Amino acid sequence: MRRILIILLCGMFSIKSALALDPFVISDIRVDGLQRISEGTVFNYLPIDANELLTSSRARQAIRSLFQTGFFSDIRLEREGNILIINVQERPAIAAISLSGNKAIKDEDMYPVLADIGLAQGEVFQPQSLDRIKQELIRQYFSQGRYAVQVDSRVVELDRNRVRISINIKEGKTAEIKHINIVGNTLFGDKEIKDEFESKIPPFWKIWSKDDQYSREKLSGDLEKIRSYYQDRGYIDANVESTQVSISPDKQDIYITANIIEGEQYTVEKIQVTGDLVIEEATLRRLIMTQANDIFSRKKMEQSVENITAILSNIGYAFANVNPIPQIDRENRLVTINYFVDPGKRVYVRQITFIGNTGTKDEVLRREMRQFEGGWFSQAAIDRSKIRLQRLPYFESVNIETPAVPGTDDQIDVEVTIVERAAGSFSVGLGYSQVQGLIASLSVQQDNFLGSGKRVGLSLSHSKIISSFSLSYDNPYWTEDGVSRGFYVRYQEFDQAGANISTFTSTEAAGGMNFGLPLTEVDYVRAGLGIRQTDLNIGSFVREVQFIDPDDPENILCNDLNQNGICPEQYFVPRPFDPLSTSLDFNGDGQLDDSERDFRTYDFTASWTRDTRNHFLNPTRGSSQRLGMETSLPGSTRQFYKLYYRAAKYIPIWGDLVLSFHGDLGYGDAYDNYDNESLAQPVDTELPEDVESACLEEEVITLDTGLPFFEHFYGGGVRDIRGFEDNTLGPKDGPLSCRAVGGDVKISGGMEIAIPTPFTKGGGSRIALFFDVGNVYENLSAVDASLFRASAGISVTWQAPIGPIIMNYAFPIREFKGDRTESLQFSFGTTF
Repeated sequence: MRRILIILLCGMFSIKSALALDPFVISDIRVDGLQRISEGTVFNYLPIDANELLTSSRARQAIRSLFQTGFFSDIRLEREGNILIINVQERPAIAAISLSGNKAIKDEDMYPVLADIGLAQGEVFQPQSLDRIKQELIRQYFSQGRYAVQVDSRVVELDRNRVRISINIKEGKTAEIKHINIVGNTLFGDKEIKDEFESKIPPFWKIWSKDDQYSREKLSGDLEKIRSYYQDRGYIDANVESTQVSISPDKQDIYITANIIEGEQYTVEKIQVTGDLVIEEATLRRLIMTQANDIFSRKKMEQSVENITAILSNIGYAFANVNPIPQIDRENRLVTINYFVDPGKRVYVRQITFIGNTGTKDEVLRREMRQFEGGWFSQAAIDRSKIRLQRLPYFESVNIETPAVPGTDDQIDVEVTIVERAAGSFSVGLGYSQVQGLIASLSVQQDNFLGSGKRVGLSLSHSKIISSFSLSYDNPYWTEDGVSRGFYVRYQEFDQAGANISTFTSTEAAGGMNFGLPLTEVDYVRAGLGIRQTDLNIGSFVREVQFIDPDDPENILCNDLNQNGICPEQYFVPRPFDPLSTSLDFNGDGQLDDSERDFRTYDFTASWTRDTRNHFLNPTRGSSQRLGMETSLPGSTRQFYKLYYRAAKYIPIWGDLVLSFHGDLGYGDAYDNYDNESLAQPVDTELPEDVESACLEEEVITLDTGLPFFEHFYGGGVRDIRGFEDNTLGPKDGPLSCRAVGGDVKISGGMEIAIPTPFTKGGGSRIALFFDVGNVYENLSAVDASLFRASAGISVTWQAPIGPIIMNYAFPIREFKGDRTESLQFSFGTTF
């Protein structure tokens, strides 16, 4: 106020100096006191010119005009002969502005507000601007519920008529809601109404919740939710008559009272559809959610509007307007709803442009679009195009806008803005897996090779159990119709004992080609042919037995048979011989010859996939299903088939929480004349009474399996039934060693709740609470739900450049004797 008074006094003094001038004709005008502002700028604002008669009124007008520019703190008019001298004192310029203490409002959001008020570097400093910005900041913080905010400013004078402005903000804490009182509600309880609120008092265990933080916007939204809650149940006249918001003296606690008028419940008398009906009325009526004699519902009325608008937008009416007009009969408590339809002009798409695809060719994007240039606009096609783009693995986010073409009322453009993710990687590094141990890897993976959408991969990996090489290529659009073609070659040496599978070391070389064909927007079939050569490095095998002193079961007399297969002791407990080796002994002579070590398999694979997920990495809605089969063709060493079915369903349940279910079924059998059970050499696996089995005897293998052991299904691990070691569930090779050997049948499934990941943006990380259940069985007749294993825990996944990093903390909630469990499981780096 004092500053304003000073300015007024200066202005009055200047005007008095103007009044002291006698009228005269100006021969010239000179401006004194300028430092930064040019004379041209002054003359541009000056309303008088040379050769003009200067009177007291014209002098006052000149001073007023120059003051209004805000450039000067003082202006005086003087006369030197017939020369008009304008003495000015410039306001200082703002050299710098600094902000401190602001966290709730970021600097990048605050500086534009300061500039709008005139506080910006290089601008003329006007002291009243500080008062304006202080009031504006307090208003902004009050709207966030920060009533204890303090805003202080400091102006430091610098040389050359400049100033530095410092604004210090003490934000204070957001006021917390301590109590919400609903008054006047007789039809519905407080809890029912408050459950709809965004503002609420959280339970004690939600220590990070911000539900109780007060803001005006949240309160306004909650009051509207009260009206909606009642109107959705027929109470059209329901309203919040008044609200009282009280704040504690320390400005930290908020108390809210809402007074409600409930009114009467209304019934729908009839439904009318009027306007320009470009679609048959009967079709539109099927989209309306309420009928005559139904209880009125605002929510259903609004949903009906959305339904009609959506169907119109799908046939080109992008700017259709459907206005529901309720005609209320308060005497009889009846409502007639008239849906007035104004479709507007039919609109077509002029052009489609892509923004942000620096590494991806336009044609890769255009082939995913279901909206075409020159065609009628379709919102359904736009939505489908967005989903298809989001499901590509090389895009972080996709946004589509449809601005109208300027100067037209029947054309729009489609602007697709994408944010690309790193679709390729070249990495040389180390990883670690609890099963594979230290992993050294070299990999080149490109899901968007040269921006073409083709997938190319080359990898080398070495760990204590696997050494592998692989090369793959896939072209998802081998033809313009979306037929894909791919091929692969791989070589792998696998120590199965290190993976808890068997005692063998295997070497496998494989290659193949596959083709895919889209059936619909969500259905896809794929078929392929391949060849595999598997060599087993076993040597001769014999039954392994442990010989135990019957008087002292802890005393092992010998661990293996001698060269002749004889142990000098009389008593023994058969330690399970390797049934997998026995299953390969076609001759039954206790030796594996070359024909029994080497397997050549000609593979035929086929699959059907249906995928309606809305995102590739972290879907929030939709489902995926995959039904597949793999069979060895005639001419293979062993002839068998495998069937599998995998499914997942994603359901948004509340806020950012996503509930998902998943299941995995697998079954395989042989269709040649080979019978594992009949070829197995008999062995007595019964234990003496004083020796206890180390695992479930029901799961000891009987060799009644059809699949070759290297095609068995396995269960357990960081990506399967978590909480159990990799590949340790299912049939065991014997009652003492209890080594899992896999089986012909696998059943597993579970559920997850994905929760928001704090401190991260985008879809590169994920936290989920999970429940897993399942097991592996020797054959169909061995399937027994009572043998299911189950676990629960929390899983964290991060899509790192070197591959996914997965960490699980799990605890078994259903386990049996001999199960190998682990609470902390993780996989780091690329695994093969």
